[in-house]
Order: sequence, then C-alpha cells, then structure tokens
Amino acid sequence: MQGSLLAWWLALCAAALVNVLAWAWSARRLASRAVHMPPHMPTDLSAARRWLLWLSAGYVLGCAFRSAFPMVDVPRLCLHDNWISRIAVGRSIATVAELCFAAQWALLLREVDTRPAALASRVIVPLIVAAELFSWSAVLTSNYLLHAVENSLWTLAAALAIVGFMSLWQRADGATARFAGAAVVSGAVYVAFMVTVDVPMYLARWTAAGDAGPPLAEGLHSLVARCIVQHDWAAWREDVLWLSLYFTVGVWVSIALAHAPRLGFSGAR
Repeated sequence: MQGSLLAWWLALCAAALVNVLAWAWSARRLASRAVHMPPHMPTDLSAARRWLLWLSAGYVLGCAFRSAFPMVDVPRLCLHDNWISRIAVGRSIATVAELCFAAQWALLLREVDTRPAALASRVIVPLIVAAELFSWSAVLTSNYLLHAVENSLWTLAAALAIVGFMSLWQRADGATARFAGAAVVSGAVYVAFMVTVDVPMYLARWTAAGDAGPPLAEGLHSLVARCIVQHDWAAWREDVLWLSLYFTVGVWVSIALAHAPRLGFSGAR
C-alpha cells in the first residue's frame, strides 16, 4: 500500500476509534444528565435524546466499519482482500447508517413548533429512502447519473432542514437559538459542498463514462463478489475528501445531536 494511502487509511481507523469512544462518553454523559435532571427538563426530553443517541450508534458503527474497510462502490474498489470486502455488505451497512442519521434530523425537527419544520420532519426520511434506492440502482447499473440524483436528494433534504431550523432560529433564544443557528450554518456549508463539489463530481464521471452499465446479472454478481483491491493513491484520490468528511465531521454531528436542547415551544421566545 502506498504511503499516502496507508496514512489516510490509518487516519480513518484512528478516527473510527475516537468516534466510538466519543459515542460511549456521550452515552455516559446523557445517562448522568437523566439521573440528575433538574425540574425544567422533563423525562420526555430524556427519552427523546436517548432515541437520538441510539440512532447515532447506528451511524457511528456504520462509519467505523466503512473506515476500516473503505470501498468505492461503482468501480468496485476496496483496500483489503478479505471475505467481508463486498459492495453488497458495505452498501447495506451504509444504508442503515444513513437512514439512522436522517431519522435523527427528522425527530429533532418534529419538536419544532413551526410549519416549515413540521414539513421537513415528514419528508426528510422519505427523501433519504428514495436517495438510498437511487444509490443501490447506481451501484447495480454503474450509472453515475443515479449517484448524482441520490446526492441531489440529500441536498434537498438538507435545504428543507435549513428552512425548518431557520424558522426556529427566528423565534428562539438561549441554547435553542444557538443550536438552531449552528444547524443552519452547518446545513448551508453542507449544501454548498454538495452543489459545488459532490454532485458535479458524479456528473463529470457520468459524462465521461456514459450510462451504459453491465447486464443486470453481472451487476448483481459483482455486488456479492470480492472487490477489486486497489492500492494506488490515484484511484482513491478523488473520493478521499468526501469519505474523510463523511467518517469524521458527519459522525461528530450525529453524536452531538443527542445533546440538543429542547426545541419545542418552551425553547422559543
């Protein structure tokens, strides 16, 4: 394995370990807060945050697996020649993890007493379910245009969440306002990245490769076959940025959501 590629993989593994430890610390802190909860923080808030915590576990563990066994789905690339390095395995774990992450945001937005937030809370998970279907279709057919559609749906879901949290930010104060503001800014950065980097990357790949994919039977077989082991940095370089952000910043956000303040009417002016 080339030096740059090895350093990147070791950094991903170290981040995965840190993320698991951070989740464990987060769980301990949340449990401690529940035991010593002051009167103005009722048990329903504690129960809601435990849901967020366990959904975060799905995302943290999914990203930890994919950090240890990184794969690029359409070209069927992986770093390790072993029985578990199969696109069907990695894609299945990613699907569960991403649905957990989407559910976290939907549950938080459900707490917000505004129409934009209520709409976003209802449509985010269906949008991401559709995105996952496009992702599986892209992997099966090797059509990068479907990946562009998948990531466009993620971008739309983020934009709806921004509008929902913006409606809260305008009426909230204290910790609730700070959380809503952070959500809006973080969402805006994510949307900007997707619009300027991620979606154009897949469109460029689609333009270069076209939409002619393998026959259905061949695509299905390659999903469960071992990946192509690739230790050339050039083969991974274009995907390193989004994979690194996905397995670090995305995980930190997921863990932090379990400690969000109450977002309902009591948190607003």
